[in-house]
Amino acid sequence: EPWLVAESAFFAANFDREAFAFAHRLAGHPLFAPERLLALAREIDPSDVYYDSGDVRVDQRWDQVPACELPVDVLLNRIETAGAWVVLNHAEKVPEYAALLDACMDEIETLSHVDLRRVTKLRNAIVFVNSPHRISSYHIDRECNCLLQIRGSKTVHVFDRDDREVLSEAEIERFWTIDNNAAVYKPHLESRARVFELTPGRAVHIPVNAPHWVRNGPEVSVSLSINFHYKDALLADVYRANYW
Repeated sequence: EPWLVAESAFFAANFDREAFAFAHRLAGHPLFAPERLLALAREIDPSDVYYDSGDVRVDQRWDQVPACELPVDVLLNRIETAGAWVVLNHAEKVPEYAALLDACMDEIETLSHVDLRRVTKLRNAIVFVNSPHRISSYHIDRECNCLLQIRGSKTVHVFDRDDREVLSEAEIERFWTIDNNAAVYKPHLESRARVFELTPGRAVHIPVNAPHWVRNGPEVSVSLSINFHYKDALLADVYRANYW
């Protein structure tokens, strides 16, 4: 059976246009057991591991998040109480995770009716391990993303990337040119977000540059991000040219 569960026509019509929910069968997969993730954190290159700890606001820039000096394996062992956000980037550098990424990307290609091997330059499997109630602050991404909830729960707030009151042209220009934190959260527009409640077996698709923020539920949360970068940089280059 496929890992991803969605109606193909709906998936294709909304893919990289609108945020939408779908289902998956990865909850309980042994690659995401605590001891396996601890091993993964030790296997991948240290430069592919990011983590921090502390209280974070929705509108807080990533470069303002408190640093954490604990080793990542110690932090993972204390994840229930550490207030931490752990990112295991490029899990696909480990063969078992590479096989899973390839399988999911093949299924996304089938569901979206897009020849992803032709139009993408980089694919990535990111594992997020987060403490209870931890917030991932408001931001936009370069990647086209499918976020799969494996363990615990989280609430994902996704905004329309084409709403220029939410996300201005100037913010997009800065993002593609000089500032990964260029998107500015506007609390008076929070009601415009689509809110997705993710539990194990549920997923959300987040298009490129769609603003979003995340609040974890009352348990430790484990999520898998299946994402990719497009080869085509024309629109990004237009924003860069307009910025300069």
